[in-house]
Amino acid sequence: MLATRLGTLQLTNPVLSASGTFGSGWEGREFSDLSRVGGLVSKTVTVKPRPGNPPPRILETPAGMLNSIGLENKGADYFIPESLPKMKQLVGEHGRVIVNIGGESIDEFVELAERFTAAGVDALEVNLSCPNVQEGRLLFSTSPQMCERAVAAVKAVTDVPVFAKLSPNVTDVVEIARAAAAGGADGLTAINTLIGMAIDWRRQRPVLGRGIGGLSGPAIRPVAVRMVYEITRAVDVPVIGVGGIQSASDVLEFLCAGAAAVQVGTAQFADPALMVRLVEDLERELAGLGRSVGELIGSAHPEAGPATPGQPAAAGASAQERR
Repeated sequence: MLATRLGTLQLTNPVLSASGTFGSGWEGREFSDLSRVGGLVSKTVTVKPRPGNPPPRILETPAGMLNSIGLENKGADYFIPESLPKMKQLVGEHGRVIVNIGGESIDEFVELAERFTAAGVDALEVNLSCPNVQEGRLLFSTSPQMCERAVAAVKAVTDVPVFAKLSPNVTDVVEIARAAAAGGADGLTAINTLIGMAIDWRRQRPVLGRGIGGLSGPAIRPVAVRMVYEITRAVDVPVIGVGGIQSASDVLEFLCAGAAAVQVGTAQFADPALMVRLVEDLERELAGLGRSVGELIGSAHPEAGPATPGQPAAAGASAQERR
């Protein structure tokens, strides 16, 4: 009932952690049994350690939060021997380990892909929101050509599934999704945070140390659902939906929009046991509906036609079969 598939990657259920919101999951073990979720996605790992942005880095906003962490991490040399074994331990025999990689050049993406493939990860998630310093700090996520090049370079050196994480801060997200698919992406993650800002009017200065940050949480869920819907109607690769998920109802909304799995992020700052509870709630909701995850994927698309309670949604089932 809960099983789903992202290309060749089989998941016991569609619930994953979102990169940057759960570290490598190690602290989360104190709150719930993480072997019960579909998998864990690491915080972005870069080739070299990064100190991150100056504080303040986080600000609560209405229905969400702004963050400006700046990809702080200890680098691949630390992550592979120290954090990766812990992630594998946490997910157990059936969960999946997905490592999010960030590079400032094609060469860095390639190096990370080679190293993590050799280290035995289940999949790679490519953080396209990294600036390409060789191209004047342009973002891989905003240029179709650079997106396709980055994804193709990663695919050329790995035999594990590659998911491209898309930014919503573009004119046409479908154009970028098509470029990622043309580069050989096995799937897409949609979406990353929206660019936002907060100003302390008393000081007449930005609140965050860097000035701008990424907006996440329930406030962005309608944007994420819309983009997942548009992408899955235009591109025939599986999509992981992410943005403001707090309940099983939110998960089901993303599935109907076309997502084959979801990632849970900001809500876990307030409730670090949320993912496991979502799996339980999702199973209960699907049992009451008489449907499986696969039958719901893409069922809100017009071509799916009207759904009858207890009967499979035609478009959802066929979309899963294509993947």
